[in-house]
Amino acid sequence: MPDAAATVWVVDDDRAVRFVLATALREAGYEVTAFEAARAVLDALETRRPPALLFTDVRMPGDDGLVLLDAIKARHPQLPVIVMSAYTDIASTAGAFRGGAHEFLSKPFDLDAAVALAAQVLAPTPGRARGSDDGTATAVASPPAEDALVGDTPAMQALFRAIGRLAQAPLGVLVTGETGTGKELVARALHRESPRARKPFVALNTAAIPAELLESELFGHEAGAFTGAGKRHVGRFEQADGGTLFLDEIGDMPLPLQTRLLRVLAENEFFRVGGRELIRVDVRVIAATHQNLDALVADGRFRADLLHRLDVVRLQLPPLRERREDIGKLAERFLRAAALKFDAPPKRLAPAALQRLMAHRWPGNVRELENLCWRLAALAPGDVIGVADLDDAFVPAIPMPAGGSGVVGSTHSGDWEAALSAWAARRLDEGCTDLHADARERFERALFEAALAHTGGHRSDAAARLGLGRNTITRRLGPGRKPRAME
Repeated sequence: MPDAAATVWVVDDDRAVRFVLATALREAGYEVTAFEAARAVLDALETRRPPALLFTDVRMPGDDGLVLLDAIKARHPQLPVIVMSAYTDIASTAGAFRGGAHEFLSKPFDLDAAVALAAQVLAPTPGRARGSDDGTATAVASPPAEDALVGDTPAMQALFRAIGRLAQAPLGVLVTGETGTGKELVARALHRESPRARKPFVALNTAAIPAELLESELFGHEAGAFTGAGKRHVGRFEQADGGTLFLDEIGDMPLPLQTRLLRVLAENEFFRVGGRELIRVDVRVIAATHQNLDALVADGRFRADLLHRLDVVRLQLPPLRERREDIGKLAERFLRAAALKFDAPPKRLAPAALQRLMAHRWPGNVRELENLCWRLAALAPGDVIGVADLDDAFVPAIPMPAGGSGVVGSTHSGDWEAALSAWAARRLDEGCTDLHADARERFERALFEAALAHTGGHRSDAAARLGLGRNTITRRLGPGRKPRAME
């Protein structure tokens, strides 16, 4: 049970939110005062003792919650403030933490969790309140950049809060996630909302640079250091001095270069290739990978001490298939961006088309969705994108047979499942009542024929590759049947 003298102020222009949160806090034993505007809070602070804890909404008429946070921290830097908002984006969360907020609550939130958070903040432990070094901050959040991450799902809201916190901390961050999930966007957001924002952000994909050139690309070289080095080259570390260096696909870095990178991260100094001048830099390194670095360490392909140096904080990005509720919002963003580029009205998705997108597995994640939306913006004839438009746009990745009656192929892992789903939906619309048997027969035939084509028509080898007996293929295809690729 909390101290009966503990006072909590709640600021929100939404009467319902004020009522339910204040009621829950009072039932927990706190003395609660509710306000509907930031100005009323500032007036109260002129005549009353500050509370032990303050909850404030962000978007309110008049001064918003971040302006209120700025004013409170200027007067009472140790007062813990919990910021609440239905708009959980990086700019809002980073603005809140930059202003000294103790925590960020995404609306709608669980009342029990809010009360538990209050109890945690008000627990009699030293140093419970957190604020900026001088008690002041610029609290007005900048508008989100065009490349900002988008998402309302719990996983993305948690990611935004983490970015908001980490942007202010001079810590190394390892961003992990599948290809196309937006790892560089996270790195750019961490830089954009950090004290280093006015300094350079330099990105390097270590997998895209030949191993023999990667050292020079990172650390630079002097003229004559090697054949072809006609003049001095400033490397990425020097270019990023004072700012942020983003190393993408760090798992592909050669072991000898990992050793040198570790030394630079530890000492913040290095020599250019072929140079004798010691170069000192102040760089925050953010690394990213789609690989399992722990497994690479176990295999001896990645240094454990380098992983520990990079992995101070790890941010895991969810694949798009695990946050399907964000697909509509992402597609709207991409279609709007394409419309601006094409100087045309933005297209929108029909409900059936959106359902089709949400059923897709998205092996290429957000990048695949973005590419698809650009194709739709260019190719769809009408202002409303329908299911037929999606079929046309998916053609480069999922070749559809004429009439849609065959099991489709794909050059991309996972696309065949989406194509099969689309084929099944079409057959069901046509009134098919024996779909499972038909799909199974076509699936097996396609699998057998692919195996026979791979083995040059040798059924025993094909059966062995598939983990089946030779008679199974003979029974399903017939004794004289050749694969289509050989006919």
